[in-house]
Amino acid sequence: MEDGFYFDETVKIYDTDLQGIVHYAGYYRFFTDTLEQFSLKKTGSVMPLENEGIWFVVVESNAKYHNPAHVGDKLRVYMKPEVISSKAVKYNFEIKRGSDDICEGYITMVAIDKNKWKAVPLPKEFLDKVSA
Repeated sequence: MEDGFYFDETVKIYDTDLQGIVHYAGYYRFFTDTLEQFSLKKTGSVMPLENEGIWFVVVESNAKYHNPAHVGDKLRVYMKPEVISSKAVKYNFEIKRGSDDICEGYITMVAIDKNKWKAVPLPKEFLDKVSA
């Protein structure tokens, strides 16, 4: 996945447990920060379809841990979007420290009408931006 979008992170003390090892929830922060930067770059907004009345909700997430990361580690988070339906996008992630595999996972998000809380199709222009 190293040919996809990436974002560099530094492990902060609040990402870790008392031993200075990243707590499992910290990896989801890395996923989310990378997705936020990707969204800004591709669409110009962290909430790209809000003006059209569309929100994104997480319907599934997964993380598989390979090696621990520690406070102060420099990580590179790779991300690649995968359109899985007209209403959902799956964002796949890999986290590396140099050549070491740290974590891999995904977040699946569905577009909803923010007033009705019902799934809606993603606009073509959005799909074109995230797929490019």
